[in-house]
Amino acid sequence: MSRSEEPSVDQGLLEVLRCPVTGARLDLRQVDGETVLVSTDEANPLIYPVRDGVPVLLAEEGRPAR
Repeated sequence: MSRSEEPSVDQGLLEVLRCPVTGARLDLRQVDGETVLVSTDEANPLIYPVRDGVPVLLAEEGRPAR
């Protein structure tokens, strides 16, 4: 399955998901051809992977967005 065919995250789920580190809302984006969730926390924005349509929201999986 190519990256463009990767399953998306359900919109209803996105509305309730929060960053496990900061508690900030998460936005679904494409970064370097990869589907990710990006924390909206201005002080500490983190990127979390989405694998096979499943958000991986483990603190140790977060990486800096900057």
